[in-house]
Amino acid sequence: MSDNRRVGTVSRGIRCPIIREGDDLAAIVAGSVLEAAEAENFAIRDRDVIAVTESVVARSQGNYATVDDISYDVKRKLGGGTVGVIFPILSRNRFAICLRGIAKGVKKIVLMLSYPSDEVGNELVSLDAVDEAGVNPFSDVLSLEKYRELFGVVRHPFTGVDYVEYYGDLIRECGAEVEIVFANDPRAILKYTDVVLNCDIHTRARTKRILLAAGAKTVVSLDGILNESVNGSGYNEKYGLLGSNKSTEDKIKLFPRDTRPLVLDIQKRIFDATGKNVEVMVYGDGAFKDPQGKIWELADPVVSPGFTDGLIGTPNELKLKYLADNDFKDLSGDELKSAISDKIRAKSGSLVGNMAAQGTTPRQYTDLLGSLCDLTSGSGDKGTPVVLVQGYFDNYTD
Repeated sequence: MSDNRRVGTVSRGIRCPIIREGDDLAAIVAGSVLEAAEAENFAIRDRDVIAVTESVVARSQGNYATVDDISYDVKRKLGGGTVGVIFPILSRNRFAICLRGIAKGVKKIVLMLSYPSDEVGNELVSLDAVDEAGVNPFSDVLSLEKYRELFGVVRHPFTGVDYVEYYGDLIRECGAEVEIVFANDPRAILKYTDVVLNCDIHTRARTKRILLAAGAKTVVSLDGILNESVNGSGYNEKYGLLGSNKSTEDKIKLFPRDTRPLVLDIQKRIFDATGKNVEVMVYGDGAFKDPQGKIWELADPVVSPGFTDGLIGTPNELKLKYLADNDFKDLSGDELKSAISDKIRAKSGSLVGNMAAQGTTPRQYTDLLGSLCDLTSGSGDKGTPVVLVQGYFDNYTD
């Protein structure tokens, strides 16, 4: 190991101009990284990672749609009558504006909420309160009246919103009737309607399969709404409304599409300028869980919708503390350093099942890096929609 190397992974937020529709994003990203390197006096190296937040990608693409676009697509795909809207997440930013469009495209919504929390961990009611009420969330279906009787008004600890009231009022304001029920078995909705829009994210394929097997007439997931352009609107052919965010009171920004050409373009621009082969990815939500609020951050369908080939795969690492405490417990100092370095250099093939790899994190590179970048850039006013990660693929011997 080189004696003058004292720093491992470094994550830098890169400040960029405000991105607008039609901007040459690849040129802006590459230029901003190169300008930062010059201003801060650091070098671009092979296998550095440049990550671009999905928000500015979608913005540069102009990938927007209106509430009326959603309404049009919902009505033509679900018939405009009584529709079961099941398992939405509790979010003003993520789902409320989509719900406005859905409500404008139907006569009545039977809104079925999962409990005690939504798919990403936002609680309607605490699990302790469910236990105290003697309710079995796996089997019990609660009416709105029963829910209020048992739990009263429960406000989200972060937003202060009673989402049950909020979603109900929103649907009525958009001209649709609403009935609210609480259940975790998707088949419970079939008591009310056989036309269903399932709004869960990561379990959507299973939910749809169960409903169709149970006799549902029509089942559409959120990835089937705005998966093609409506009257010139934006769209996402793979994810539809999944991954969308509120842009204005009447408009959403969809998850970006066609991200592969962008990451390859940025990669080429950096190579042409520096001769270095960097990796590039687009990232959305990180995949981590808040220990206080119990909210799992991944409300996007994937962490990264596009990345260069060098980011395919998972880490294949040895646990240094295991080697130090077991294989080389009798060594210390330079002798220990040399033995561990030799062990790392000698590793080959998959380490799955190897005790010295126990406790390492076999998650995809893009998921790990996306979480790092999401935490680095934040979701507010940092102004760093691009993150440069250096030294991520280094190990103890580098």
